[in-house]
Amino acid sequence: MRGGEVGVVAVIPARGGSKGVPRKNLRRVGGVPLVVRAIGAAHAAERVDLVVVSTDDPEIAAVAEGAGVRVVHRPAELAGDTASSETAVRHALDVLERDGIRPHTVVFLQATSPFIPSEGIDRGVDAVSGGGYDSAFSAYATYGFLWERGEDGAATGVNHDPAYRPRRQDRAPHHVETGGFYVFDAAGFRAAGHRFFGRTAIIEVPEATAIEIDDAEQLAVATTLAPLVAPRGRIPVDAVVTDFDGVHTDDSAWVDAEGGEAVRVSRSDGMGVALLRRAGVPVLILSTEVHPVVRARADKLGVPVLHGVEDKAAALAGWAADSGIPCERIAYLGNDVNDLGVMAIVGWPIAVADAHPAVRAAARVVLDRAGGHGAVRELADRVLRA
Repeated sequence: MRGGEVGVVAVIPARGGSKGVPRKNLRRVGGVPLVVRAIGAAHAAERVDLVVVSTDDPEIAAVAEGAGVRVVHRPAELAGDTASSETAVRHALDVLERDGIRPHTVVFLQATSPFIPSEGIDRGVDAVSGGGYDSAFSAYATYGFLWERGEDGAATGVNHDPAYRPRRQDRAPHHVETGGFYVFDAAGFRAAGHRFFGRTAIIEVPEATAIEIDDAEQLAVATTLAPLVAPRGRIPVDAVVTDFDGVHTDDSAWVDAEGGEAVRVSRSDGMGVALLRRAGVPVLILSTEVHPVVRARADKLGVPVLHGVEDKAAALAGWAADSGIPCERIAYLGNDVNDLGVMAIVGWPIAVADAHPAVRAAARVVLDRAGGHGAVRELADRVLRA
C-alpha cells in the first residue's frame, strides 16, 4: 500500500509491559484481546484507510498480524513506562513515511478502551478532515457537580457555585475525556508534538463506551459489561464446535434403577446442525463426557465427535490444524468452567444463556437461549446470517 492510497491512518500503540494489569493489551474482554477489540473498531470505521499497531512485543505483533493489520515494531526505548503515546505515534508515522505513506489525518486509538464506537471515529475524522478542526477527542457529557480538595482538605466547587445549584435542564453539560480515540491533522501533530492543538472538537460518545482499563477492577467491570455492549447479529466463522452436556442438553439426566442414563435434546438444535452442514460449515462436538449417549447423538446429527477428552483446548487445536481452520475463525459454544480453556483459544467463544458466570464473562457472545432449549439453533442461525 503506497502513500497515494492512504488519507487516514489509525495507530494503536500496544506495548508488552504493564504494571496495573500484566500483559494488559492481550487480556480478553468479551472473549477478545483488548488490542484486537481496538483493531476491530478501527476496521469498522468507514473513514479509516490503514490500521497500524505499534508494539515492542512479539506476541502482540503476532496477534495483530493475525487480525489483519500492519505492525510497526517499536524500539525498546520508546516502550518503557515513561515513554508517551505521542512518541509511539510519531515513530509509526516515521516508519510509514519511509514507505511513502503520508496520511493527512491520524486516528490514535487506545487498546485500554474496550468499547470504542466506530461511528464516533468517523465523526472525528470528518471533523478534522473537513469540518474546520485541527484535533478531536472522544468524550461523554456529564451534568455532575465536581469538587476539589484545597490544601486544608476543605471541598471547593469546581464547575458550580455551591450556594446556587440549578436544575439539570437549566445547565449546560461538561464533557469527560474517555481516552478511547483521538483524531488530528498529521502535519499539525508533527509541529505541535502532542495530540491537542489548534481548534479542538469534542466527539460525544455514549457514556457506556467510556470505560478505560488501568487496573484489575476496571478489567472485571469491562468483562461484565461486554455482553451488554456487544452488538447483536451475525457471527462470521468458518466452523462451529460445541460442548455436549449443558449445550445440546439442559445439563440434566434421567437415571434408571440399573444406573442407565438418558438425556433430553432439542429437535430445534438438530435442525440448526443440519442447516450448518448443508451450508458446508464444519461442526464438531467436543466433550469430556465418556457416556456413549454423546457419540449416539453425534452419529444421529451426522457430525464428528471427540468425547472423553481431558484437555479440550489441545483437542480443538489439533482438530483445527488437521482441518486447516484457524482457531480465530472458530466459534465454540460452552456452558461450564471446563470450557474456559478452549474458549480462550478461539476467535468466537460463545456461552449459552444459563452458562456459569465465569463462562458468560469469558464469552464474546452470550446467547438468548439456554442449553438444551435451542441454543445451538440460535448460534447456527447467526453463523448462517454471516
